[in-house]
Amino acid sequence: MRIKKFFSDVIREMRKVSWPKRGELTRSTVTVLSTVVFFAAFFAVLDLGISKLIRLILE
Repeated sequence: MRIKKFFSDVIREMRKVSWPKRGELTRSTVTVLSTVVFFAAFFAVLDLGISKLIRLILE
C-alpha cells in the first residue's frame, strides 16, 4: 500500500513541475553541447602542448 501512495505522490508532484518550452529546451541543449565540444577541444590542445613540451625537455 505504501508503494502505491509513493507513486501517487510522485505523479502529483510531477504535475507541478514547470517544464521548458521546445525553443528553450533546444537553446539549452545547443549551449550545453557547444560548451562541451569547446572544452574538449581546449583540453585536447592543452594536453597535446604539454605532452610535446615534456618530450622536448626529456630528450
